[in-house]
Amino acid sequence: MDPFLAAIGWPVIDRIGIGPLQLSPHGLFIAIGFLIGTVPFGRLARRRNIPPIAISSVAFWSLIGAIVGARVGYVMAHSSEFESPLEWLYIWQGGISLLGGIAGATIANAVNIRRFHLRFFQVADTIAPALALGIVIGRIGDLIIADHLGKPTSWLLAWTYRGGTIAPPFTCVNDLCQAQLSDGSVITVARDEVILRDAGGVIAQGVGLHQAALYDMLLAAVLFGVLWWFIRKDRREGMATLLFGIWYGCSRLLEDS
Repeated sequence: MDPFLAAIGWPVIDRIGIGPLQLSPHGLFIAIGFLIGTVPFGRLARRRNIPPIAISSVAFWSLIGAIVGARVGYVMAHSSEFESPLEWLYIWQGGISLLGGIAGATIANAVNIRRFHLRFFQVADTIAPALALGIVIGRIGDLIIADHLGKPTSWLLAWTYRGGTIAPPFTCVNDLCQAQLSDGSVITVARDEVILRDAGGVIAQGVGLHQAALYDMLLAAVLFGVLWWFIRKDRREGMATLLFGIWYGCSRLLEDS
């Protein structure tokens, strides 16, 4: 198996040390993505005659709703990993869900915008391009910590391991990482080969792994460009939101499969 078939790879960085602080690249780039996403949202919202106070309020409640929703979504999807409900609050141990964050921000603002007598899709259409851009920036953090890894592969965009500690459920010792998956199979990641095994033997192997976060970032980048072009002309209210939902929904189905 030729290792040069895999074109990408980098050392995993699970923490960035800043003096006594240890920051997660995952959380850092999510925050950067949120801040950068507020720029196109503000520009589009002003063009749609949404008052500045409402723009600030939507941004604030999007942040609160996303934080709460992201954690709730993760807990719901990984409930078996927690020994007690108290551990649901252990946010310093990591664990958030992008889809949960989107749902939380949507719910928070569905209530919030009523104070300003705004229509739901009037606001949602302006958020859609900003959300796509935020996803692009946020996924950079996932790539740095090697999150959302998939099956072994040797295709052009296979991600190859170059050292470091891959995020749980992997355990890494001497540049060899291993994880037991929910179906009982075991995946072993080395610098030049990835092998997925079960009790019957080897299921799959390759020079690297599918990197779903990379696919998501690329597809979201294209989506941002399409939405930015799409919304610059007068469209029927709700169409930009519908475009985002269909495109990103299909993207996630493709990536998660």
